[in-house]
Amino acid sequence: MNMTIEAHTSNLVALGKFLGQFQIDGVQRHPDFSELDELTNEIHEKIDGSIHRNGWFTRENIVFSLQQWSEALKFENIEKWIGRYDLSNSGGKKIGIVMAGNIPLVGFHDFISTIICDHKVQIKQSSSDELLLPLIARFLIEQNSEYKNRIEFTKGKLENFDAVIATGSDNTARYFEYYFKGKPNIVRKNRNSIAILTGNESKEELEALSEDIFLYYGLGCRNVSKLYVPEGYDFDQFFKAMYSWNPIINENKYANNYDYNKAVYLMSEYKILDNGFLMLKEDESFGSPIATVFYQTYKDEDNLKEVLESNSEKLQCIVRKDPKPNEVAFGKTQQPELWDYADNIDTIEFLSKL
Repeated sequence: MNMTIEAHTSNLVALGKFLGQFQIDGVQRHPDFSELDELTNEIHEKIDGSIHRNGWFTRENIVFSLQQWSEALKFENIEKWIGRYDLSNSGGKKIGIVMAGNIPLVGFHDFISTIICDHKVQIKQSSSDELLLPLIARFLIEQNSEYKNRIEFTKGKLENFDAVIATGSDNTARYFEYYFKGKPNIVRKNRNSIAILTGNESKEELEALSEDIFLYYGLGCRNVSKLYVPEGYDFDQFFKAMYSWNPIINENKYANNYDYNKAVYLMSEYKILDNGFLMLKEDESFGSPIATVFYQTYKDEDNLKEVLESNSEKLQCIVRKDPKPNEVAFGKTQQPELWDYADNIDTIEFLSKL
C-alpha cells in the first residue's frame, strides 16, 4: 500500500516534535504525546543505556543530536527539502542501510530519506549505536501502523534488498563495494572537514569554530580536523577561543587519547603546539587523531583552492568566515540542513530513481 508524501511529512513533523522533548536536564513532555509516556520513558532510559554501551556517547552529545533532528524535522524544512524532487513514481523497493556508529544517530538521514521516498527499509546498525533508532521507529509505527511492514532491523546480513546505502571506513568501503556490486548502491568512505583561517576572524567566530572541533569529541566526518592558516599565523587567539572546552580533558577516553598521542609526538620529536587539552601538529593529512588538529600554512588563496579541489573526495565540509556556496559558517558543521548530503551524494535523487 502506497503512502503519500503528505502522510510521511506529517509523521516526520510529529517525530520532530516528539524528539524535542528530550533535554539535557530530563524530559519536557509535550501534551500531544501523553499516550506515549511509556515510549518516552523508554527512550529516556535508553539514552543512559547508550552512554554505558559506548564510552564516547555522553548525554550532552545524544541530546544535542536529538535536538538537531527536532529542529530539522519542521514542516517548512521538509517541504523545502522534498519540494525540489519529483517523487510521484518513487517507492515500493526495499533499501538496505548499513549504519556507522561514530556519533549518535549518524544514519538517521538515510533512514528518513528512505521513508519519505516511500520505500521499505532494512537496517543493520552499528553495535556502538543500536538502542535509540528502533524506539524512534516505534514512534512512527504508533503514528501509522503501515510503518510496521516497512521498517525492519537485522543483526545478521542484509537480505532481499533492491538497493543499499552503506557507510564505513575506507577499509570497510572496499568490502561494501565488492559485496554490494550487483545492486544500486551508495557507499560512503572516510571524509574529514577543514577550516580556512585568514587571521581576521573575530573572537566569536573562533569560539564558534571550537564547536566544529570538539562536539562529539571530534569523531564525526563533519568535525573540523584540520586548519589552513596563512604563513606566520599567530595561534594565540585561536587557543584563547578554544579555552571554554578545557573541561573535556576530564573525560577519561578523551584524556587517554590526549596522553597517548602526546607521548607519541614527543617521542618522535614532532613539533607540536599544545594548550593542555588540544594539540596542533603541522601535517599534510586531513584526518587527525582525537585531541589533535592538524594544520598547514598557505601562501595565497588560489594555490589553496587548487589543493582543496584536487582533494575534494576526501572533504566533507569547508568552514570559513563568509562561506562561499557549498561551504559552512563557523559553528554550523554539526547543524546540517536536510539538503546537506553526506559525501555530496544526493540520497533522495538516488532513492527516487530506483
